[in-house]
Formats: sequence, structure tokens, C-alpha cells
Amino acid sequence: MAAPPESTKNSLLYRLNAHARAHWPQITDLDIRYRGQFVYVQAELADGTTQPLIRLRYGGSARHWGFGLYLASSDKYENQILPSGLPTGSPEEALDCACSLYLNNPA
Repeated sequence: MAAPPESTKNSLLYRLNAHARAHWPQITDLDIRYRGQFVYVQAELADGTTQPLIRLRYGGSARHWGFGLYLASSDKYENQILPSGLPTGSPEEALDCACSLYLNNPA
């Protein structure tokens, strides 16, 4: 699969940052890197540390992405099923899934 187009990259950056600001106050910034069809998302936390979170896989749609969760035990990203039970979903769903595991849920 091809890399996401520039418009999708811009939309993804906006959506993830807006979602993190609204739902995850521990995150001061998101570091988003692109490599081919993959997007790697790492959180910069208020205490100055960084936390790798997710790898998204572009499949041709800006709405539905494959999801890989960073596993500290292996220092790798592994494909996962979202809490919805589906292998693809919104970037916000993937971010929430990872943040629920790695950060204290503020709710």
C-alpha cells in the first residue's frame, strides 16, 4: 500500500492532537513520524518523558487505519484488535486504546 497523501497526513496530525488535548491532559505534545504506509505516534508527557504509543497502518482511507500497539516488553509494535473488536478503526480509537494502557485514564 502507498503512503498516505499529504492531505491525509495533515488531517491525521490535526485530529490526533485535538483528541489528545481534549481527552489526555498528561500529553503535552504528540510526535508523529511517517514511514511508508506506517505512522508512528509517541507522546511527550508533562513530566518530560516520552512514551511510544501506536503504529497506524494506512490502508487507503483517512477514516480507518490498522493499529499496532507499542509493547515495551519487546520494544516493538504488534498488530492489535481495537476494543470495538475490529482490526481497523479511527486513529482516535487507537490513541485511546494505547493511552488507556500506558497513561492513567483521567475519566
